[in-house]
Amino acid sequence: MRMGPQSTAGVMRGFATLAGLVLAVSTFQTDFPAIRAQAPPVRAIVPADAEPAPSRAAAPAAAEPGASAAEIAFRARARARLAADVDALATFRPSYPFWEHIFTTPDGNVAFGSRTDGRLLATFPSRGDWRRNGVWAEPSLADTLSGRRLPRRLSDRRRAVEEALERQVGPVLHNATRGTFVAPHAARYGNFLSEWAAIYERFGVPAEIGLAQAMVESGFNGRARSSARALGLCQWLPRNWNYLKRRSPHVIEGYNQTTQVPYCAAYLTILATLYDSFIPALSEHHAGGVNVGRTVINGERLGAADTREQYLRGSDFARKLREISIRRYRTLFRTYGFRSALYAEMIFGNTANIERMMTDMPQSKVFAMRVPRRTPIARVMQRTGLSRDEVRRYNPALMRQVPARANLYLPEYIEDFGPDVSFWHRPASPDYAALLDEFIRLDGSIEEWHGNAFRATLEDFRRRFSDTGTEEGAVMAT
Repeated sequence: MRMGPQSTAGVMRGFATLAGLVLAVSTFQTDFPAIRAQAPPVRAIVPADAEPAPSRAAAPAAAEPGASAAEIAFRARARARLAADVDALATFRPSYPFWEHIFTTPDGNVAFGSRTDGRLLATFPSRGDWRRNGVWAEPSLADTLSGRRLPRRLSDRRRAVEEALERQVGPVLHNATRGTFVAPHAARYGNFLSEWAAIYERFGVPAEIGLAQAMVESGFNGRARSSARALGLCQWLPRNWNYLKRRSPHVIEGYNQTTQVPYCAAYLTILATLYDSFIPALSEHHAGGVNVGRTVINGERLGAADTREQYLRGSDFARKLREISIRRYRTLFRTYGFRSALYAEMIFGNTANIERMMTDMPQSKVFAMRVPRRTPIARVMQRTGLSRDEVRRYNPALMRQVPARANLYLPEYIEDFGPDVSFWHRPASPDYAALLDEFIRLDGSIEEWHGNAFRATLEDFRRRFSDTGTEEGAVMAT
């Protein structure tokens, strides 16, 4: 779950100057016409038609008092895009709500759910007697394992329980739980969700989508590091952050979540504009532009109408091909794997957890001050009366001092530390809002976005975002 060279270079190279999220050293550029030419025709392995399932409607986002008509408009467009995504998932991936249970149940368990509607069926400890120690979400199924001999090996046991449950409720899915990954950091940083939500919304990203991705990627831990060295809230590789740092007019401290959120949001809204959907946009973050491009093309060849349907049907197709023969069909799906196909579902499924946390946890304000000079943590503690731990809760990157021209985050604004750059506490400037609304409405095919001719359009947007003279515009132009 990281943004690396392959995941950014394909789609982002054409507008690197706009988002600043591509590695200058990337050597791969997605050539969609070439991919189309080499990809053989495909046929559906299974019928693509699916019965629509009820879905949660996208919640409206409240703009700040005094918001311009343009700000209200771009928020509405983002919400409409999200609503269409939810409808598509309800049709093609009705099991996506299942994933909300994976990240709220402690590690060391296996959860089983219905593939038909995503409801939780049962949870079992990875070790122990599942016939006695299971927790049945549906009591009517409690006798399903009675009298059965279950295999000792966990993978075989999971398969046996899957088969037993399928006789009762139809197709099921199961996954190891990850609640311990999220819980401690949600407890520490959950008070900031409403502030981060406001930042996501300012860039045209529905808050619950952006925050759910952050939860799945890092568990809200700003200092999270993966085995591949991806770091921070959205798990970007150091080279990506270094690229941003070279282009930014200000100092970026990647371990501070409140610093990361604007860049995570800008990246996601650019990809969502490219695909006109958050589903393939999220998947690109995980699987890379080349894999998502091939998946979309396969879906188009299967007769899907729009990008989100093309992606979902192409994803199902890739999954079926992998089950038949990875070696024989690798050119059709490259490294697009099982987890790649599930990634967007995991994000959408966890939006319910985000909404629940924001409702259940008291929320705190976060103010940003851009310090003009190096500021030791001791001075921050002395001036604010906050403990060292509390200062670092707001600023996970802060070990000894805040670098000059970096942001310091506190529960209130203190003029001594520099100008207030908490743009999310104010309505968006009309110029920025109108420009973002125009950008979100960009009408271009995926092939056009990857063509040289489109670069002039995107470079013009970069310049215009910079010319707004706003914090948000600077992020979009970095």
